[in-house]
Amino acid sequence: MSDPVETFLRVAATVVVIILLTRLNGLRSFSKMSGFDFVITVATGSVLASTVMSPSKDYLIGVAALAGLFVVQHVIARARERSKRMQKVIDNEPLLVMEDGRILEVNLRSARMTPDDLYAKLREANAFDLSRIKAVILESTGDISVLHGGADEAISDPVMHGVRRAV
Repeated sequence: MSDPVETFLRVAATVVVIILLTRLNGLRSFSKMSGFDFVITVATGSVLASTVMSPSKDYLIGVAALAGLFVVQHVIARARERSKRMQKVIDNEPLLVMEDGRILEVNLRSARMTPDDLYAKLREANAFDLSRIKAVILESTGDISVLHGGADEAISDPVMHGVRRAV
């Protein structure tokens, strides 16, 4: 078999394997709900690339590595579901970096963010006026959430559940 044809067949077969594993593992497979989800997604891409680009390697080892990643993700997700302790070990806590229009400098430094990083995220979130920003949270995934509102609007406690207010 020629190299391009073999590469194409490896890609097609590996993508089918990934689709099947994703269907078995569920919607979380490529989510970014926690840091470990992101790690698994990156590792899956790396194994996919290695498997399809290295004809000298045994194809089944690549498939086994992919299956192993999905199994590890499933086991960790279940452990997080069942144990608050595991959740604390695995997940980062969301961190409040801005509240009621003012930057929380200590938290910003702790997050290793600069004010310019924060302003860029505010612009992405269509924030026009700092006084209308109720909260900015660096989420456990590394994403930034910007909560807008008027002076008379409060953020309900459940929305802020688990968010560290002070470092």
